[in-house]
Amino acid sequence: MNGTGLTALAAALAIALSTIGPALGQGKAAAAALDGMARQPEMAGTLRTGMILALALMEALAIYGLLIAFMLVAKV
Repeated sequence: MNGTGLTALAAALAIALSTIGPALGQGKAAAAALDGMARQPEMAGTLRTGMILALALMEALAIYGLLIAFMLVAKV
């Protein structure tokens, strides 16, 4: 395997591994927030705001992986 193939493999691994953790975290966070909204509907606005902020911070981790993949591909 040449350097181009290894770089492409590294980029694929970077994006794949950087999305697994945030995806699992977002699923758990959304489930917990929806459970809280179902138990206390009057707190739905507060929970929704906190959930959206937490999801945005988790999504930043996946975007960093995408950035690293783009940087690796740009070296080819």
